[in-house]
Amino acid sequence: MSRFLPANFDASRPLALIAGKGNYPILLAERARLSGVKVKLIELAGETAPELVKSFDKENCATVKVGQVGKLLKALKMFQARYAVMAGQVTPGRLFRGLHPDLKAIKMLAGLDRKNAETIFGAIGNEIEQAGVTLLDARAFMDEDLASDGLIVMGKQKIAAEHLSHGIEIARENARLDVGQGVVVSQGTVLAVEAFEGTNAMLKRAGEFEAKHSIFIKLGKPTQDTRFDVPVFGLETLHAMKDAGIKSAALEAGSVLILSSSKVKKEAQETGITLFGFKV
Repeated sequence: MSRFLPANFDASRPLALIAGKGNYPILLAERARLSGVKVKLIELAGETAPELVKSFDKENCATVKVGQVGKLLKALKMFQARYAVMAGQVTPGRLFRGLHPDLKAIKMLAGLDRKNAETIFGAIGNEIEQAGVTLLDARAFMDEDLASDGLIVMGKQKIAAEHLSHGIEIARENARLDVGQGVVVSQGTVLAVEAFEGTNAMLKRAGEFEAKHSIFIKLGKPTQDTRFDVPVFGLETLHAMKDAGIKSAALEAGSVLILSSSKVKKEAQETGITLFGFKV
């Protein structure tokens, strides 16, 4: 079914999908349903794709605002969920504005020395598991979408080994410091590193230099909490690369999910963008 599921996974028990933005939770819901799993949806107001919400009956869908941890736990209880999975991005700015913490969340946040996406979502994950619900690895059911090692798509630009090695070195350090999981380099020069603004904004900024032989590198953190944090590459990122004039991407094999991989590969081929998988 999926190598990222626990050995004792019981497909007859309900799975609550806590869905953020984008296509990722849509794909995960489809895969889980095809595996015979009963999926319930917890919509994050203003984040979850409307088409995903429409695919669920009202009795199998609950809506919470970002930060309503107590309401989230009540929804899990209402669904009698044995498992939960977080998929899809939450708008980064929500951590500073548009957050709606309830009493449970306020108490949880007060116990955090450092408040960032990793610590906050990690704390939410711990609250879910303390409620008796197993929080699954966010790669569950997505095995076929993981980047493979070696050439994925040959575009118009070859990736020089020494430039790739330099980019991976910078990306690993950037990820180790929990700054971001992507960088853009060009012939030994760092053009941009991903931070709070996200991948697409970083790609746009890098493209403004119009540098030749630019490479976008995406990888996982050394201590990745894959319950809620999985690096992804999809059509939106591919389009951002095209707009920025960046002709190649190197993705960590077995770590980065290529969402809608067949469509991504086809469009990369058509637009001449090289995709390469590497092992760290």
